[in-house]
Amino acid sequence: MTDQRTATETGLEWVASRGIGALAEKMGIEFTEFAIDRCVATMPVEGNTQPVGLMHGGAYVVLGESLGSMAANLHAGPGRLAVGTDINATHTRSATSGRVTAVCTPVHLGRSMTVHEIAITDEAGKRCSTVRITNLIKDR
Repeated sequence: MTDQRTATETGLEWVASRGIGALAEKMGIEFTEFAIDRCVATMPVEGNTQPVGLMHGGAYVVLGESLGSMAANLHAGPGRLAVGTDINATHTRSATSGRVTAVCTPVHLGRSMTVHEIAITDEAGKRCSTVRITNLIKDR
């Protein structure tokens, strides 16, 4: 992968061939960029809220884990599998409408472990949640 456009196209093809999983599909998650150094996805607020109309904190975590785990598996490469071992989230504001956008960047890309940070913002660009996920990489 020589340039970002090629990396993203190849990454999105990889996502399409692998699938995003039933939960991510139910929640309306859409991957828009996918490369080793940056992944982006969006998710609607509607359908992913608490009874009081705020985005559910667990929905932020599902979005973050979907991006972070998929990114770790892309990094792991053929014949290897990344599995989550730790995840945490800090919610700093609540989205109430529209879509949220998650940007996933690596903190550490090792041979046996990855750490990713996922910043989730509302349509105004204000951060709503920060998710951090650690994945163990192992042979299949």
